[in-house]
Amino acid sequence: MDQPIPKLGVRSTRQRTAVITVLREMENFASAKTIHQELLKRDLKVGLTTVYRTLQSLSEAKAVDVLHMSNGESLYRHCRNSDHHHHLVCTQCGRTIEIDGGPVEQWANEIATKYGFRLTGHDAEVFGLCNQCLAGN
Repeated sequence: MDQPIPKLGVRSTRQRTAVITVLREMENFASAKTIHQELLKRDLKVGLTTVYRTLQSLSEAKAVDVLHMSNGESLYRHCRNSDHHHHLVCTQCGRTIEIDGGPVEQWANEIATKYGFRLTGHDAEVFGLCNQCLAGN
């Protein structure tokens, strides 16, 4: 069952609702520019600045997953799981699987404690090639 569209500021606008709808329909992580291009394909008039602002609001509300790539670009995906989780991401096709942190959770707590930190959060994403890409499909 779909989660309700989160409130974004004082009022939800047509543009913000369009961004959220497109984001929910995309399977893989996507950049703000890719999301904007999809909106234009659907003849939905939403400015790129509005897309960036909406994604920032969703990110702050923890309503989207965000991948920070090594090139500085941020990629976004609708959260399908409201619990703390990580991602396994295919570097070729972008296929994404939500995974739990397993031993990463314990390690993050231990390393923070070891160095006198109180853990407030962490990111751990796993990148590789999925079976279909390895098979050449």
